[in-house]
Parts: sequence; structure tokens; C-alpha cells
Amino acid sequence: MCIEFGREICGNLDIAESREWLVTNGIGGYASGTVAGLLTRRYHGLLVAALKPPLGRTLMLTKLDETVLYGVSAAPLQEARSYSLDTNRWADGIVSPHGYQHIERFSLEGTIPVWRFAIADALLEKRVWMQQGANTTYVQYTLRRATQPLKLRLKAIVNYRDYHSDTQSNGWQMSVDEVEQGICVTAYPGAVPLYLLSDSPKGDAYGGKLRSISRVSTSVVHNWYHGFDLAVERYRGLRDREDHLHAATFEVTLNPGEAIAFVASTEKQPNLNGEAALKLRRAQEQKLTGFWKTNRPLKIKESPSWIDHLVLAADQFIVDRSLPEDPYGKTIIAGYHWFSDWGRDTMISLPGLTISTGRPEVARSILRTFARYVDQGMLPNRFPDAGEQPEYNTVDATLWYFEAVRAYYSATEDDTLLSELFPILADIIDWHCRGTRYNIHLDAADGLLYAGVAGVQLTWMDAKVDDWVVTPRIGKPIEVNALWYNALRTMAKFARQLGKPHQEYEAMAERAKYRFSRFWNEETGYCYDVLDSPDGDDGLLRPNQIFAVSLPESPLTPVQQKGVVEACGRSLLTSYGLRSLSPDRPQYQGEYGGNQYQRDGAYHQGTVWGWLLGPFVLAHLRVYKNPEQARQFLEPMANHLTARGVGSLSEIFDGDAPMTPRGCIAQAWTVAEVLRAWLATTS
Repeated sequence: MCIEFGREICGNLDIAESREWLVTNGIGGYASGTVAGLLTRRYHGLLVAALKPPLGRTLMLTKLDETVLYGVSAAPLQEARSYSLDTNRWADGIVSPHGYQHIERFSLEGTIPVWRFAIADALLEKRVWMQQGANTTYVQYTLRRATQPLKLRLKAIVNYRDYHSDTQSNGWQMSVDEVEQGICVTAYPGAVPLYLLSDSPKGDAYGGKLRSISRVSTSVVHNWYHGFDLAVERYRGLRDREDHLHAATFEVTLNPGEAIAFVASTEKQPNLNGEAALKLRRAQEQKLTGFWKTNRPLKIKESPSWIDHLVLAADQFIVDRSLPEDPYGKTIIAGYHWFSDWGRDTMISLPGLTISTGRPEVARSILRTFARYVDQGMLPNRFPDAGEQPEYNTVDATLWYFEAVRAYYSATEDDTLLSELFPILADIIDWHCRGTRYNIHLDAADGLLYAGVAGVQLTWMDAKVDDWVVTPRIGKPIEVNALWYNALRTMAKFARQLGKPHQEYEAMAERAKYRFSRFWNEETGYCYDVLDSPDGDDGLLRPNQIFAVSLPESPLTPVQQKGVVEACGRSLLTSYGLRSLSPDRPQYQGEYGGNQYQRDGAYHQGTVWGWLLGPFVLAHLRVYKNPEQARQFLEPMANHLTARGVGSLSEIFDGDAPMTPRGCIAQAWTVAEVLRAWLATTS
């Protein structure tokens, strides 16, 4: 299972810097960069540690800039030639050095990025991975081919800042101390130290006679490099210059076949056996693919390689969230590089990331973890990075929780967990009936849910800049009421299963279904987006109505279901998902970019959302009952796997062709819903 680029990609800087890689550690930390080795974002780094897992993400090791000396001539005065393998763009726009020109091949082995640098007749291989459950990154170099020794020189470029911010050095003095096998960097008193150490492997990584690598030499430098250019941040309307500290330089001589790993860690004594650490990483990935192959439907004998890649990508979003009463709790990171765990994203993503991949025990842990945060009948929308109290400004996250529990129970028939969660679910229904935060309440007049107050964004279309809520959607949003109807049907089934009264839930569901007919707009042939808003019924063509068809229980008639799918297919469907608004509306924005005001103004006003492709496929399957045709809508995602975040799927895309990927390079619900839809059309 390998994605691979040759010089046609790696040697073209414009393309190579637009392809990004990601590795994660299962506790919220990550490493990420571009295929070219060029920094383009403030979020790039070899160690972005989660100091308060899964949050507190802090850039600690930015990069290792490599130079090699190779090619000593027989002539007595001829010195080895120097080759720079790193690439940097500076504030004046100059790219120097041009190390990307030496990349002969980049590949993604599972989730491990691998570069091969061609240096005369030598071939130097570099790979990056993280230790599961630790803020530890490995960067391994292997001299796969050479006719003589090669000297490797590494500049350790470090920082210490919140991953959302940027650094202007201003005379900052870090403490850089030599320790056994490397250095320890302490940014300031009380900061978490960074240990950058080398392993001491023995032997030929590819077989043959065992040899010891010569001792690594270390030189403390402490020299600030000013003006790294961050092109993507400039596109996003943010500060595009940053300083990083050259803390130390390492030198080591490699003989042909030898390998050495440099280990960046917040731990004083990390595992320094690079080969053993690599085997553990590979074993973890084999375990994940084993779950997938063992638990997928029997009729699926083989899956395409791009789906296998998504199974591994799914695991990158699953992280620990320990609680005093449950130290092994789990949650889902919404997207990389900048999202934390959001209640809405977690519940939408849970079925695809866990159940579809054969990991129901992870789903169980997540459901129990979030159950502990239910308050006034609401699930938290977001856990802030700085560790403040969770925010509850969401109307749909709680309703998606019902669907996540339903999907879990359907796969496991776990009556024990159902019995544990049922009182919480019942209390949620009660709170919604009598009213909870933000004017969320059941309208006694029609049995539908009303939600919203001025200045607060409650649905998944939640862009807000200062006091401007771009799409307020106050009233009765269609997807909220489709979810409410499904939650009531789910509760009735759960109550019957547990021998509890179910009649009230059935009656509420029947009333909601009967009054859901108000959403149907006979004149347009599709549904209103919001009923009873302060400005009346909102007839904008948006994708939210697709859930009234894709969810397990549809309150629409078959004719209405077909009308919704056809309307979305005509005006909203693209190769990568559904537009958030029809292009024929004056509010439509076909390109996502610019400063925060411009970006958030386009976020839900035409921008394409990848995760919506899954519900569209499921709705199409329901209406036309043609699995093969429905599955064809997913095929463009196979190509997208190599176009932005290599091995994963993006958050959003421009509404206008060529639908350039934007936002997060790896988004949980995009990966989840594509996986779930693929299984539904294949099983």
C-alpha cells in the first residue's frame, strides 16, 4: 500500500510544495510538512507536541536542514562535494537552497513519508514517523546505495510556541545544552524541554555484515534564522513571516547500508532504537489493516488501495482524551492542522472512522467519554485548546450523538452500553422538549425543533467573524429536524429493546413526520432550508436537505426524496462533495480564500464540503437503488488522495472549477463519510 511520486512531482517546486504529508501520535500531536521540504504554514513542523493531550499543541522541532558531503576523488587535493538537501523560501521571495531538486522519489508507505535523495551515485533515504502515545518523532536516514562513505550534516531548527501563532525572535535566548547523544533545548524556565537525540544502531539496515556507525558529533549554535516565508498563510490573509532558531548542528558519517535515526521528544529517555521503533509503527498499521480486513463484510474480498489508505488515515483522527474516571477515554480530532475535538464532527465521523473500519471498541469509548460531558441535554460543541470549559453552542451535535449510538448498536447489539446510555438519551429528549440553551425547544404547535438566538451560530454552518454570523439559520433548520425525527425513532427502538415505555417517542416521531411536510416547497421541487426564521421561510438551495433522505429514517415521501436528490445533483454536486449554496444565488462565493472575513464569508456560501459526498451517495442509493452508480460518485476522491494531504482527504474545495482543495489537508468527517458510503455501496 504505497503512494509514490517521482521527479515529475518532486522536482517541480510549485507542485511539490502543494503536496503535504502528515503523521500523528494518537494523543493529539503530529508532524507535517511539504513533499519539497519547504515550510508553507505556521502549522508545519517535525514535532508539534500535545503537551496537554489531546490539546496544548506546541511547535518544538520545526525541521532538520540536511547537507551531505560525498564524492571524494582519488586526486589528493580534491574534496568531497557538498549537496544541500533542504529547501527554504525567505521573506524576499528567494528560494535557497534548492534541495527538492535532489528528491528522486517521495512515497507514502502506509502513513510513513519516505524521501529518496539521489546524490551522484549515492541514494540517501529519509523517513519520518511518530511513536504512538508519545510526543516523539523519529527521522531516520539510511544510505541505501553508495561507493564510499557519506557525511550527513543536520541543522536542528527549533521553536516553542502555540501551533496557531508565529514567532518573531526579538533576542529570545533559549537554553541549548549538550546531553548524552544529543541536545536538550529549554525555551524558557518552566517550558517543557525538547530532547533531540541520535540512536546508536549497529549494522546494515538491509542485511549483511554488522557495522557500528561512528559517533555523532554535536555543535551548539543558537543562531536565529529570520524571515521564513509562509506562502499559505499569506493566502489566508495572515502573517507570512516567521523566525526559527538554529539550535545545533549534528554530523555523522554513514557507510553504505547504514542507518541512523534522530529522535525528537519531550521525554528525557525516549526509545533510541530507531529500527525497533519503526517495527512498532509498522506493526500498529498492520493491526489497523487487520481490523479492516477481518471485520468488513464477507462479500468484500478485496478493497482498492485508496480505500485501504483511508482506513489508515481514519486512525490519525482518533486520539486519547483521558478522564479521572476513565483514563483510556477516546475522542476524535476534527481535522489537521488546526482543529481540536468538536462534538459535532466527532459524532458525524464516529461511524465511518470506527465502525466501518472494524473498531467498535473505540466507538464505545468515545460514546462513553462524551456522555460525561452532556449538560442540560446538550453535547459540547468544542473543547478549547487552552483547556477552558467546553462550549455548548450547537443544536445538532447532540442529535448526531443519537445517530452515532444507533450505528454502534446496529453493529454490536451491545445492550450493556445501551442500558448505560439510555437514561442520558432520555434526559436529552426531555431537555429538548421543555427547552434548553439558545432557545432550543420543541415547538408545541407542530412538533418540530426550533433553535437560535441572535449572534450565535448553532448549526454546522457555523462561520462567525466578530459579531457577524454569516449563516445564522435561526428557526427550524431542515437537517436539525431530520435528525430530531431520527432520534425519536431511535429512542422508540431502544426503549422497546430494553423493555421500557416507547409509545411517547413513537407518537412524537409520527407528529414530527406529519409536520415535516411543511419543509416541502412545491414550487421549486425541493425543500426549504429553514422554516419560521425571523425573515420567514428560507428557500435557498443548500445541501442540508440531503439528510432528510440519507438518514436511516426519512420523513419525506419517495417522490420528495427523488426531488431532493435531483435538485442537489443538478446544482450542488461536484466531484468532491456538495456546494454549500447553489451557484445561481447572489450570495454564492465560488472561491475560498483571503483574510478571515473573506474566508468565513465564503465558508458556507458556495464552498464545497467533502463530507457531504457521503450523504449524497447514500441518498442517491436510497432513491435509485443502484449501488454501482452511487459508488461512481466517490471515485474522484481516489485521485484526490495524492493531490493535497497525501493519503488523506481535504476539508473543503472551491465551488468553482477546478475545485481546488482548501482548508484542512486531512478532515475527519470527509474520510469517515467516504469510507462509510463506499461500504454501503459495496456491501
